[in-house]
Amino acid sequence: MKYTFLILFFTSILSVFGQKIDSVALKTQVSQSIKDLREFVEIPSDALNPDDIDDNIFWLKKQFEKRGFNTAELETENLPLFFATMPMEDGKPTVLLYMHFDGQSVDPSKWDQPNPYQVVLKKPSEEGYETVDFAMLDEKINYDWRLFGRATADDKGPIIMFLNAIDLLQEKGKKLAFNIKVILDGEEEKGSKPIASAVKQYKELLNADFLMISDGPMHSSGLPTLVYGCRGITTMSLTTYGPIKHQHSGHYGNFAPNPGFQLAKLLASMKDEEGRVTIPGYYDGIALSESVTEILKKVPDDDRVIAEKLQFKEAEKVGSFYQEALQYPSLNVRGLGSGWIGDQARTIVPESATAELDLRLVPETDGNRLKKLVRDHIAKQGFQILDHEPTKKERMQYNKIISIKERGVTDAFRTDLDNEYGNFLVNTLSETFGESPIQIRIMGGTVPISPFVNELQIPAFVVPLVNADNNQHSPNENLKIGQLEYGIRAFYNILSSPLK
Repeated sequence: MKYTFLILFFTSILSVFGQKIDSVALKTQVSQSIKDLREFVEIPSDALNPDDIDDNIFWLKKQFEKRGFNTAELETENLPLFFATMPMEDGKPTVLLYMHFDGQSVDPSKWDQPNPYQVVLKKPSEEGYETVDFAMLDEKINYDWRLFGRATADDKGPIIMFLNAIDLLQEKGKKLAFNIKVILDGEEEKGSKPIASAVKQYKELLNADFLMISDGPMHSSGLPTLVYGCRGITTMSLTTYGPIKHQHSGHYGNFAPNPGFQLAKLLASMKDEEGRVTIPGYYDGIALSESVTEILKKVPDDDRVIAEKLQFKEAEKVGSFYQEALQYPSLNVRGLGSGWIGDQARTIVPESATAELDLRLVPETDGNRLKKLVRDHIAKQGFQILDHEPTKKERMQYNKIISIKERGVTDAFRTDLDNEYGNFLVNTLSETFGESPIQIRIMGGTVPISPFVNELQIPAFVVPLVNADNNQHSPNENLKIGQLEYGIRAFYNILSSPLK
């Protein structure tokens, strides 16, 4: 397939960083972006529903094409990716932008609004947030007010910021400093399984000089933020077994093995009292130099404030401070269950107990190797490991049985802090907002970017655009209106400022 395009617009030449944007025009664009976001969010985007993804792609196609983009649906082994590009021009560096338009599933009963896909405007109040009629925005746009709805922040908001920045660039006749390619993912919230093979298949089409990701929150300080990497992730599900069926705890409480106690002891054996993983080799390969530690300490976190916000007395000791802790792989119990609890509690010996684990990865740690270390540790605790529910023969043969299910690995990535495109982003954000951006070596969350980095051999950077307290993945997800202006300004200057 050949991808040849004609230049249709952008004739004026930009000569300085951090150009001033007319405040009236910017305010108008923010108002338009609110309308666009309401319309976009109204299209449900549950990653588990293929019809939702098709509806979103149809909307995206119209929005990008009316702004002069050429678009395509890139077929994958599962759902298609959405691709768009501006007409290419020789001699310009190319930026590939990654965002996603799918969202986490919703339970409307947990939201403080009737429909999570109908954006609600709210302003801060003593009780939290108070609903405001959208007609109030006709008089004045208050940047402290918020837009509540699924995917407002994660990740439809940044897509809207980008589209409105393009509108403003076209309106002002600004010449793009980069060739622009955009890849939008519809399965990010369920692991982006097709990404790795898709990047290989469409390598020529996606080829670029650097990758810019707009996903995830800014630093909690609200200062401009640039992230050089993301941790990866893999998961394991562990199930221990007691009697074949739940049994009366009075009759069998001192006789039938309790799978809850078995699982609790096993999990407790994996970490010490201070939260460090005790499995030999789990932290191998990680060494933080003085220069790296100095960079980590420049991030304006206050560990005491974080602890107070999360309401715990003392942090675990994997690292000596928050940013240092993120440089190591984690072993997390993300879910734990056996029998019934609360009002449903029953006097039984449960038939099984299950722990769901996630292992966050850093570039020095291979997810498959860590899972093997965990499996080896479990075997050393005397468990017979299965990949299925035990048969009667297996139950009668082994004292302690555990079944393990694993999911695939999303690798971590990290770009060197001394990179010309990273330096360009630092300088542009500094000039745009009058503040030096906080530079984060690696963030705790996971974005499926490593296939782009590994296959295309390009540096990657996260430019987060949404407020840190946006409740992503949770009920009452929201986007602060001021972030819409922030994102439009960021995209406007990044895309029109020449690389120096």
